[in-house]
Amino acid sequence: MSAADLLRRGLARSVSIVSGAQLGADSVDPAHLPEQAIFFANHTSHLDFITLWSALPSRLQKRVRPIAARDYWDTGVRRLLAENVFHAFLVDRHGGSQDAGASPSGQLGGMTEVLDGGDSLIIFPEGTRGDGEELAAFHSGLYRLAQHNPVIPAVPVSLGNLGRILPKGEAVPVPHLSSVTFHRPLHVGDAETKDEFLARCRAALLGDH
Repeated sequence: MSAADLLRRGLARSVSIVSGAQLGADSVDPAHLPEQAIFFANHTSHLDFITLWSALPSRLQKRVRPIAARDYWDTGVRRLLAENVFHAFLVDRHGGSQDAGASPSGQLGGMTEVLDGGDSLIIFPEGTRGDGEELAAFHSGLYRLAQHNPVIPAVPVSLGNLGRILPKGEAVPVPHLSSVTFHRPLHVGDAETKDEFLARCRAALLGDH
């Protein structure tokens, strides 16, 4: 086992302890998750992608790339973790990305290349962190990624209580119990519009499907 694998396992255990993350009662068994997917979740904390990643089986952790905000992760130790441990795809929330050109379309192109290479993605279709009370409208990127290769499923993941563990503006996590709930995979329909698909994904994330 490589040093990177050992570090990943150690971080997964540490994050699980700090976040108190438990599998939701209605969750799909992670052992039954597809080998490749677009995992999408609600977004309330910088711990979100790490907690979701930690809840995945080790066989999937090696082949999933989280989408993360460059302005937070592209510095110091965070950069080392993002690039060398989590293999995060860093994006500029204002539209630029050193990984894939300086436009939203360039960023999307970089994400489709990740999928074409056989890896999975973790994305947050709200685009920014919310307050944990309501789910914001989804950006169109999730639909475009699903359309790029309709064979690859989109897996809704509900994250609970992470905003209280690492609130906005805080650097030190406060221990709380949290939850990770994997829902049934979704596929975009042949004639499904963007609004229809995003509404279906949003309902699935809320448990209304």
